[in-house]
Amino acid sequence: MKLPFMLLSFLLLCQQLIGAQVDTVEVYSNSMQKNIKAVVVQPTNKLNSKLPTLYLLHGFSGKYHDYIQRVAQLQDLVDRYQILVVCPDGGYSSWYWDIDGDKDFQYETFVSNELVSYISANYPANEESRYRAITGFSMGGHGALYLALRHQDVYGAVGSIAGGVDIRPFPNNWDMAKRLGSYVENSASWQSHTIMEMLHLAGGKPLPIYIDCGRDDFFHEVNLRLHERMTYLNIPHHYQSMPGKHDWAYVSKSLDYQFAFFHQFFVDSER
Repeated sequence: MKLPFMLLSFLLLCQQLIGAQVDTVEVYSNSMQKNIKAVVVQPTNKLNSKLPTLYLLHGFSGKYHDYIQRVAQLQDLVDRYQILVVCPDGGYSSWYWDIDGDKDFQYETFVSNELVSYISANYPANEESRYRAITGFSMGGHGALYLALRHQDVYGAVGSIAGGVDIRPFPNNWDMAKRLGSYVENSASWQSHTIMEMLHLAGGKPLPIYIDCGRDDFFHEVNLRLHERMTYLNIPHHYQSMPGKHDWAYVSKSLDYQFAFFHQFFVDSER
């Protein structure tokens, strides 16, 4: 009788060491007429048949596998909080926008429509928006806020880690002019695509918001100004600024807090 018990104990230990299940999938985007990769991480031992989902968006020049390769505790967070995590490829410099007339840059449609539909159809994801959140780093932090504000029927909560929340001070950086045209000639388009000028969209149903940026980050000033403006406009949000700069060490530290924030949001959604 001891052998089966020891074998069972060994298998359980192996499960714990292996951690959450990691899949790499290819999702066809009808809007861009191509397959796009994504990493999907799900708990090893699911406690519910349907799981809340967190979409993690990478930064400029990043890839779909950035979080699983660079955030050591990601699988542990997935197991601990029982959250399904989806990390899509957002292209080298998409900023997660749909660009009129450019079929290669329809990433708003891909992430918030095509990918969400794929995950709902192929994974144990709760399909209600109150069980779906989105966050990201740098370009991905901007993208998360941009998508959540424009698709509050899709996402119930949103976060940002060192997000480029006001793109206007950086008119010559990170390929944004390739997407929107020059700031001098297309200022109206830049205004409509920057988070700082989209806050009127947060005036509808409550949207839990978590904004985080390191004190030594080059995006710290724009994040602080966003926090101050949201405070002035009485938009509820959580703002955090810890010691740190624009790197993956800060992302890893921030995700510990953001997972707890989203977990609490999902728990509250059940009440």
